[in-house]
Amino acid sequence: MPLKINNHPYDLPGDPRVSLLDFIRREAGLTGTKKGCDHGQCGACTVIVNGKRINSCLTLAVMHDGDEVTTIEGLGTPTEPSALQQAFVEHDGYQCGYCTPGQICSATAMLDEIAAGMPSDATDDVSGAPTLTDEEIRERMSGNLCRCGAYPNIVAAIREVAGAAS
Repeated sequence: MPLKINNHPYDLPGDPRVSLLDFIRREAGLTGTKKGCDHGQCGACTVIVNGKRINSCLTLAVMHDGDEVTTIEGLGTPTEPSALQQAFVEHDGYQCGYCTPGQICSATAMLDEIAAGMPSDATDDVSGAPTLTDEEIRERMSGNLCRCGAYPNIVAAIREVAGAAS
């Protein structure tokens, strides 16, 4: 089965050492996903694989045979952005923009996690549905770093979209 990126099939690379990040950028030509630290510490390379957010620099492309990968390009377009993409623009949830694709992919999957009732370390009552507080958002987004420090705006953008979804 081919690897699907944004609903387009791609043959797996012949070289089993190619990271999913490098495959997305080089083979698929989708450069929205960024290479930051290349060690899984910054979250700039975050993509969604089968509904779960992962750091694409930490996994090999050949490990995703038959998987569905969604990158920032698969969430919206410049003329029809996703709700989170639009909220990031409205709330200035970026400055240099380098981390933004990973932030938005992570936030998209995070909102799905919350909707599914998945708790985090910041969840007060793990037996019930998580309450979307700023602390909860910060904890869930802690794997995505922004060197510019746009965190309050990122949280505001996420809260706006989460509020519209409820």
